[in-house]
Amino acid sequence: MSDYHQTCVSLSPRSRGFHLITAEILDAVPEIQRFDVGLCHVFIQHTSAGLTINENADPDVRIDMETAANQLCPEGSPFVHTCEGPDDMPAHVKASLFGASVTVPIQSGRLKMGVWQGIYLCEHRNNGGARQLVVTLQGILK
Repeated sequence: MSDYHQTCVSLSPRSRGFHLITAEILDAVPEIQRFDVGLCHVFIQHTSAGLTINENADPDVRIDMETAANQLCPEGSPFVHTCEGPDDMPAHVKASLFGASVTVPIQSGRLKMGVWQGIYLCEHRNNGGARQLVVTLQGILK
């Protein structure tokens, strides 16, 4: 039988950078264990933070991702939209580059990611605050 489940997840405020959030997502959707096969879609409800999937083992990767993002879109660029501070428009650009969602296959009640993959919150603001996610599971129940 096919089914859906949706929940909202509030992430605590984090510093600027790339943060592994896979465990927080899974903690929020224990219902994933009911699905035999399906999809887990994670959407962030913000325009200055994004989501991506990348290396989950070496924390240096997260530092390097932040370095690369800042090189792609540095603060101090001649943006017009500056009313929320110098990190705001660069954050919008970076959020668009990384994207507002990720989709991961579900197999036998678990996320079917590679052994070295994890879901990141890409926090592009110096003080972004709490972030809201919508997690939707869809698939065939066990």
